[in-house]
Amino acid sequence: MDFSNIACWIWPLIAGVVCGILGYLLGRLFGSSKEETTTHDTYDYKADLDACRKKTASLEADLEACRTKLKATPAAPAAASTTASMASSFAAGAATSETVISNTNTSVPSPSIGIIGVPFDAAAAKGVYGKKRIKEDDLTIVEGIGPKISELFHNHDIKTWAALASTSVEKCQEVLNSGGKRFEIHRPGTWPMQAEMAALGKWAELKKWQDEHDYGKA
Repeated sequence: MDFSNIACWIWPLIAGVVCGILGYLLGRLFGSSKEETTTHDTYDYKADLDACRKKTASLEADLEACRTKLKATPAAPAAASTTASMASSFAAGAATSETVISNTNTSVPSPSIGIIGVPFDAAAAKGVYGKKRIKEDDLTIVEGIGPKISELFHNHDIKTWAALASTSVEKCQEVLNSGGKRFEIHRPGTWPMQAEMAALGKWAELKKWQDEHDYGKA
């Protein structure tokens, strides 16, 4: 047997065995690492899934509790609350309306009630107004009313202080509008109030009010 060429085939054999062993070891190493990584990821996903399931179960339990409570609540309190709310809104609206009327000085007695004046006392009126001559039921005593406007009111059968005091502000404006453009610009908001003081003989109060205001405007 010729052993002269043994080196030519022994070294490749040894190299092949070494490569095989290294390949086996590397395969085991990477395979184990991949298995551990896969196991770890699977574990993390499972933990998240379990947490989501628990959260969903908790939310469903809360929802069911709310539904049960809603079914057990009687309908009567809700209706009572709605009625109370409507009553409160109505009362607030009425209070607002009264405030607006008061602030605009248009709170005058209804024409259906009327004002009953006291007997005219010329001396008392003269004592307050001095040289200014006051005639009974002279509408021009009202600040803002002149002879032409007085005549206009007379044409609508409003000829006395008591009648003017019993006339609404809206009606006074209608009378002015009937006279045309030059009368529409006047604002009769305080005229019934002033006429009432004149009809009741409250001359000092009327004079004081007129001195504090400008042409019958509040």
